[in-house]
Amino acid sequence: MEWNLGVEMRGEYRRMELARAAMKLVRDIMLCKPGENLVITYDTCIDERVVHALTEAAYTIETVPTVIYYPTAEGFYADPPQPVADAIAAADVWIELTYASIMHGPAYRRAVDENGARYICATGLDTEMLVNCIGKVNIDKVIELGEYFKYRLEKAQDIHLLSKEGMDLRGSMGGRKVRHSGIKASEKGYPVMLTGQTSWCPVEESIEGRLVFDGAVFPPDTLGVLRDKICIDFKEGRVVDVTGGAEAEIYKNWLYSFDDPNMLRLAHYSQGFNPGVRKVTGRIVEDERVFGCMEFGIGSQGVKIGGAHWSAASHSDGTVLRPTIILDGEKLEEDGVFVDETARKICAELGVARY
Repeated sequence: MEWNLGVEMRGEYRRMELARAAMKLVRDIMLCKPGENLVITYDTCIDERVVHALTEAAYTIETVPTVIYYPTAEGFYADPPQPVADAIAAADVWIELTYASIMHGPAYRRAVDENGARYICATGLDTEMLVNCIGKVNIDKVIELGEYFKYRLEKAQDIHLLSKEGMDLRGSMGGRKVRHSGIKASEKGYPVMLTGQTSWCPVEESIEGRLVFDGAVFPPDTLGVLRDKICIDFKEGRVVDVTGGAEAEIYKNWLYSFDDPNMLRLAHYSQGFNPGVRKVTGRIVEDERVFGCMEFGIGSQGVKIGGAHWSAASHSDGTVLRPTIILDGEKLEEDGVFVDETARKICAELGVARY
């Protein structure tokens, strides 16, 4: 029998490590309490060992787990079947594992924005990701690093991004707030993400230049880990051209296939800094958190990003593996390595190589 990525020697691979990581996610990140209703949604693409571990962890601490399993949707960020929408609307806590995530849609907004569910987008979470990105990581120290990045970014006026692959993108922060998404779920209706990410959007009309994806892109599901770079030119925050090879053509056709002008808008910038992720894998939630990367969203912009906010037919995320980040003329990061003194100190405390 073949298991995940061909490295698992047995069906109960890392059972104890998985149990500990599941407890960290349920108790220490989602802050589940006795008597609360936890809804876990997953589809036919998801490793059920993760589902079982999370369910057992929740039950152990007397949270009430309800598990909903349904077919994998053809599209992404579309609404789920109505019984799924009704269940998540009644949840105190919602862990979404589904490969075809339903974030950004009406059911998500009803559950999170209107009814206040504490939500985490953990789409595609498998045993390796749960163990490496949560179980083995000092969550509090990674959150400390993210809070420092948030502080630095919010102080800046101008942000200039470069890469050796040809990225040259400028924007104005304009006093915008930064969303530290990889925190603990302490606030009702505040969606969190896997530890190790901040997100924001500069003033949309100020975004000019070239973005170059060189790590991974998803969706469309015909991409994933990139073999060649995708170059995207922006004018006033909107896509004006997509160039490169065959993968760039796939991506361009996908963006324009919706015939939706909002699918051509840059929705967010994000930093990735989870020390458990050192390379792209094709699992986008993990790829967005490669230590030192940047990630960009195109399409729908969520309310919590703090930008102009709009809905689009879908949303896509892509990564830049070794960016240079320049804030008001001062480098925060160079070629994927943080050069800021305080950031380097926290990275060293996390035990990250090269610090």
